[in-house]
Amino acid sequence: MLEFISALKGMGFLSVKGFYRLISAIHRHGVNLMALVDYASKFYGRQTALVDEYEKLDYSALFSQSEALSLALEERYHIQEERKVAFLCKNHASLVKAIFAVSRLGANIYLLNAEMSPIQFQLLSNHHHFDFLVYDNELCILVEQSGYTGDKLPSYHDTLPAVNNLCTLSVDQKRKLKRTSLSNLVILTGGTTGSFKTVVHKPSLVNFLDPYIAMLTRLKLATCKTAYIAVPIYHGYGLATLFLFISLGNKILIHRGFSTEKACELIHRHQAEMAVVVPLMVYKMMRYDAAALKSLTCIASGGSELNPKWAAEIHEKLGDVLYNLYGTSEAGLTTIAAPQDLRADPHTIGRKIPGVRLKIRDLQGRKVLNGKIGCFCVKTQWSMRNKKSSWIFTGDTGYRNSDGLYFLCGRIDDMIVSAGENVYPAEVERILASHPQIAEVAIAAVRDENFGWRLKAFILPHENAVIAQDELLEWLRARAARFQMPREIVFVESMPHTPLGKLDRKRLNSTSG
Repeated sequence: MLEFISALKGMGFLSVKGFYRLISAIHRHGVNLMALVDYASKFYGRQTALVDEYEKLDYSALFSQSEALSLALEERYHIQEERKVAFLCKNHASLVKAIFAVSRLGANIYLLNAEMSPIQFQLLSNHHHFDFLVYDNELCILVEQSGYTGDKLPSYHDTLPAVNNLCTLSVDQKRKLKRTSLSNLVILTGGTTGSFKTVVHKPSLVNFLDPYIAMLTRLKLATCKTAYIAVPIYHGYGLATLFLFISLGNKILIHRGFSTEKACELIHRHQAEMAVVVPLMVYKMMRYDAAALKSLTCIASGGSELNPKWAAEIHEKLGDVLYNLYGTSEAGLTTIAAPQDLRADPHTIGRKIPGVRLKIRDLQGRKVLNGKIGCFCVKTQWSMRNKKSSWIFTGDTGYRNSDGLYFLCGRIDDMIVSAGENVYPAEVERILASHPQIAEVAIAAVRDENFGWRLKAFILPHENAVIAQDELLEWLRARAARFQMPREIVFVESMPHTPLGKLDRKRLNSTSG
């Protein structure tokens, strides 16, 4: 609690002047994201806000340019309340400024995965009927191939109208925008394959107070001055941390597309204390240049399962800096595993944060006992509203131990029934990953005439490691149940991952036969 109070004090919320500035910003703009950056500009002023490969902005400039952009978008492109504005952008300052500007106008913000295909974009556009598109130049071929014919604006251009140029236009300061609180943040989940789900959030500080408090206190962010966001801002994880760091007045480092070399260089040059990553990113950075990461006091890992071997290596080389976060786009942040939790069990996703109700139910909706696997159902104030019920069925499976730690066992869609037994591939992956000569493992399901489904294991050995299949199977029999034994083991030279660093099970399954 003392850490939280200290953070609030640093943010100015506990001072009369700070509270007045916040109320004044809301009164001027309404309940939208521009109120947040307006408050930050008043409180942090000339402190550096945002650094990318194009520019460096302080908080005053971030606000003034975002406001100028909102005026230009209204005047030139008639962006207004309830219009649908899509963003097809990687991480950069123009994206951040455009998000604030569009929110200020009361339009709905649709954050699209920049790795999607032209067909996927066209399907989304046809379904949602976007009124306007902000896109990166390198993605213009994708937009053209999709057949999209609506209004659009590039994020950057040297001479033509683009976000970067409109931000610096002189504007009529006397022209005032009307207050609005209608803007929504819409995140289209599902990645680059499969169907997309629409997740809608209101940009209200009150709704997200509990997860912000949890991150401030459990991740010890009160003293953090510089933060690196490696994950995409179009992902809910990246977006939420961006807003949190702005409210704290942090220097925020971003870069379009993840590069191991660039990430290490940015962290080292700016002496960043905080990094927001998926597990594969931090693993690559550790292998590339662990010394460059010595300034980090907090590594927030989320979005994918944490490899226990990676966790152990981070602890050995950097100390108690690793935190494992679990949440979904629909339900938001749900659990946090602190370093001491990971030392107790590196597989854990930690403990519930305040404000979270988390139930574990079987397929019939019945409560399961500690240690038994079931489906995660979450209820929070900040979760996406469900018309039928305020409880959100996450689609994730897992269990809770007697110490109150939670564990993931994979997606309900990943569960297979083999000879009448429920088999969770993630459980077998964890067992195999503990083998000293295995770097990475993935399990796929294959048809079997007798069992219905059986497991197929893909094994990536450590460099120069030699593993005999018979010996590995014998090793596994001592640790796994009979129905968990793979029918086949395949040794591979690499594993397929999505651009966000998750294991690409769809590509894996396509090769499983």
